[in-house]
Amino acid sequence: MADVSMCSSNGGAELSPEEERVLIRDIALAAEANSKEGDDFFLITQRWWQHWIEYVNQEQQNGTNEGSSMLNIHPDAVSSSKRPAGIDNSDLIYDSTSHDGNGSVEIHDSLLEGRDYVLLPQDVWNQLYSWYGGGPPLARKVISSGLSQTELSVEVYPLRLQLLVMPKGDRSTIRISKKETIGELHRRACEIFYLNAEQVCIWDYYGHRKHALMNDMGKTLDDANIQMDQDILVEVLSNVNGTALSGYMSSVHNNGSAKKEATSILLESSKLALSIAGGFPASKGASRSCSSEISQAQNMTLTVRELDNTYGITGVSTRGSYVGLTGLQNLGNTCFMNSAIQCLVHTPEFAKYFREDYHQEINWQNPFGMVGELALAFGDLLRKLWAPGRTPIAPRPFKAKLARFAPQFSGYNQHDSQELLAFLLDGLHEDLNRVKQKPYIKSRDADGRPDEEVADEYWANHIARNDSIIVDVCQGQYKSTLVCPVCNKISVTFDPFMYLSLPLQSATTRSMTLTIFTLDSTTSPFPCTVSVPKHGWCRDLIQAVSTACSLKTHEDLKLAEVRNHQFHRFLDDPCMPLSSIKDDDRIAAYKIPKFSKNSLLLRLIHRCRPQGTGNNSLSSQWNAFGVPLITSVPYEDSITRGDIQREVQKILLPWFGGENLTQDTDGDICGDHVTDLVKSNGCPSKTMSLKFSLQMANGSNELIDLSSKEGKSVRVATSSAPAVVYVDWSRDLIEKCNTNYFENLPEVFKYGHVSKKARTEPLSLYTCLEGFLREEPLVPEDMWYCPQCKERRQASKKLDLWRLPEVLVIHLKRFSYSRSMKHKLETFVNFPIRDFDLTNYVANKNSTRRQLYELYALTNHYGGMGSGHYTAHIKLLEENKWYNFDDSHISLINEDDVKSAAAYVLFYRRVRSSDNVLTSNGALPNETKTEPFQT
Repeated sequence: MADVSMCSSNGGAELSPEEERVLIRDIALAAEANSKEGDDFFLITQRWWQHWIEYVNQEQQNGTNEGSSMLNIHPDAVSSSKRPAGIDNSDLIYDSTSHDGNGSVEIHDSLLEGRDYVLLPQDVWNQLYSWYGGGPPLARKVISSGLSQTELSVEVYPLRLQLLVMPKGDRSTIRISKKETIGELHRRACEIFYLNAEQVCIWDYYGHRKHALMNDMGKTLDDANIQMDQDILVEVLSNVNGTALSGYMSSVHNNGSAKKEATSILLESSKLALSIAGGFPASKGASRSCSSEISQAQNMTLTVRELDNTYGITGVSTRGSYVGLTGLQNLGNTCFMNSAIQCLVHTPEFAKYFREDYHQEINWQNPFGMVGELALAFGDLLRKLWAPGRTPIAPRPFKAKLARFAPQFSGYNQHDSQELLAFLLDGLHEDLNRVKQKPYIKSRDADGRPDEEVADEYWANHIARNDSIIVDVCQGQYKSTLVCPVCNKISVTFDPFMYLSLPLQSATTRSMTLTIFTLDSTTSPFPCTVSVPKHGWCRDLIQAVSTACSLKTHEDLKLAEVRNHQFHRFLDDPCMPLSSIKDDDRIAAYKIPKFSKNSLLLRLIHRCRPQGTGNNSLSSQWNAFGVPLITSVPYEDSITRGDIQREVQKILLPWFGGENLTQDTDGDICGDHVTDLVKSNGCPSKTMSLKFSLQMANGSNELIDLSSKEGKSVRVATSSAPAVVYVDWSRDLIEKCNTNYFENLPEVFKYGHVSKKARTEPLSLYTCLEGFLREEPLVPEDMWYCPQCKERRQASKKLDLWRLPEVLVIHLKRFSYSRSMKHKLETFVNFPIRDFDLTNYVANKNSTRRQLYELYALTNHYGGMGSGHYTAHIKLLEENKWYNFDDSHISLINEDDVKSAAAYVLFYRRVRSSDNVLTSNGALPNETKTEPFQT
């Protein structure tokens, strides 16, 4: 510590403002360099400190002081300031007679560093006190904190514990540092109640239940998970049989009162990095976010504007002294959990519920729950986060419970924040379900009844089995309409929902080129380019191609990806994402007659022998070439080899000589070959004989020669499975064939030299909601059982919102799967922060109020799949300010910074106001405001 002489206010020459400033600067720098665990820091009211700053900076208006003065103020903010009167900390304490039972003055629970007070090292306080006097002194101790216990912080608030002695029932409130041991708490309890230490055991009595016996005397209260305002049971046992004593030891004092020991009380933390004026740190191990403040501290000056900006924007660890602003330490890739928890604990209804006595609603016997342990762990964590003045919490106990009941979240890998939210909401519901015995209820179909009647019935059935705070706050109801594609049976049900998962259907489009085969003798294959939604589905592509090629009602369209002259896959799943089709894929579209029971679907694969082997070679090797084709052959009772030969002949005509082809009258079908006389090179008089062979694969992978015995019937499979026919070409036929569209298909999209990437337009949240609610076919694995057909059908489904919850959770589906790969969509979604109006999306029109919501929380996901990071944006409704919660770091942000392309899960709260009533024309008469949540 620097050797600095102290100047008493009662003796010695009074220093000038500049001399006071320089002296305090030197003392503070020395204190910062030597601060350690156990040192004392003093609270001083921000109001007095600000006055003194202005006083000592009067001569610095011209900016001639060295460096970026930490004790300097901006010239525009300086006015003639008189010397401050005595230090007055009265606005920090309840009253002069308010004590904590240990002789210490009680300070207000909601004090905020940088706004209400600053922290001064003991030597700085001593010097100011010697000059100005006043008080009262409010000393606090430096403690170690953080995961490695190497960071130093000031414990501004102590643990306030309620001691309950059994069996007699006496009570006492004490303050004790969270760094004190269980042994010290045991000793203090025995002294307060005059008990024999050997006859006393203490219990963690959280929620008025014996949570855990506290018998590890060397363990700290922080490690024992003891939190603010918690009950501690002091149990007095008999020496003989361990039963509770009927009385206490006699008081050794004449008055019989419990003498309170005025011991030093360590109080709760606030970062030393904000110490004397919120700017120069007393921590040698400050976080990297404080590095700029540390460098500025060397000059030891401070401006009024710097003081005003100290709170909330420097990015330092959580201030903790204000309720609701407590961070969560990252235990190793636990940002996904921390961001989700912060959104839930800042949901006003949950904050109020879990800070009260919710234990009476725990369902200890629910076989679908976690025997109350998940609810207790979450409640404990929420109370810690809402306790005043805490340092960042390490959520180890909660994570341990989470891993126990949800092993998928065990370990320290990154996980999906939304998946955790879904599990947590469902698990809390079951742990807090007020229904102890769930009745069996059989749902009835609507059968033409009014929607209002059916919806109320479904909701009543749901509530009869599910009734909890989660249902009260987060659950809504939507109408689900299914239509059978065969019998047109309409089924209406009303199902509950906990959150809405909205697809991100991009506003940008994608050009896709396909080759269309008409498979008749009038049109050659031709390429077709269509425009589809960039993140659309296969049904969008089918619809676009059907329109482009003028598909008729009696025709069907088959899409297939072709690779190595074979069918690689068929694009017949309407729910397949278009992102699974790559730009270098090659897609063929086939217009064929609609499939019927009396038709055989054929897949034609073209083959030839390797070049140089000759037509008469004995080699059995055949190579696929060209583009495979699809056609169908109609039949009555049976189908012959000749029927297939003629169908193949018909669809191959366009490959020889052009579009206007006619069959010569001299053409015939000869034994083992199909012979066609067609125009060659556009010359009608010149004909040539073309020959090829057909082989059909049967169910046993044996080949049937279709080139002979044309009248012989072919066995047709009873199923709709297509038959594979190999068309074997001679080298002569290949040389005569027009192969412009036969050999090479164009790529889906060919990048040119001047091609530009489409600009991503902002996507409205309303557009996402409309995409979620629109009618679409069910995926095959979700096929619906039609009660009228008595079969499972791939029906179409449409959703409508019916009953909206108090808190609407919206999940933006940024992650998609294709070809076993997981991708992230970086689409920017323009979501409203206030006045999110869902009135027009609710099918239930009985409500006379607008369905308006206001955003109060959201999670963000930054980066890619393997190295992403989660944060949360939270609006403290009482302050009407937004904060960024990045694990243990909390900072104030502007509302304009809330929206970004990283938004992942949105939390909306219903706006309730008397002005929210619909007028006769369906409009709102006045602007609405959200009711603040009072903490």
